[in-house]
Amino acid sequence: MTTTTTVASPEEIHDRTRSVLATRIGDAFTDVPSDADLQQALGERYDSLTAMECISAVESEFGIEVDFVADDVRFWFSSVERMVRFTHERLEDTAALGLGS
Repeated sequence: MTTTTTVASPEEIHDRTRSVLATRIGDAFTDVPSDADLQQALGERYDSLTAMECISAVESEFGIEVDFVADDVRFWFSSVERMVRFTHERLEDTAALGLGS
């Protein structure tokens, strides 16, 4: 008997990601478009430490693991849209391999 793991929709991932980032970054994040480069949009508020905190928060929120060597985190975590795509693909891979909970 096989079980099907339901992967969160990109829309749900988007909403949850924005919520997690808003908690980490604060009010400055509210008006940042999802396709905006976070470093350009937020300047010093999205420094390397904040980026690391956001990556950790996304990992925790979705139960995924980011490989800082194999995954191009500077690319994938530069905008909300890219984070959503990365997270959705990671969740799909996990479900396809039967590694989900």
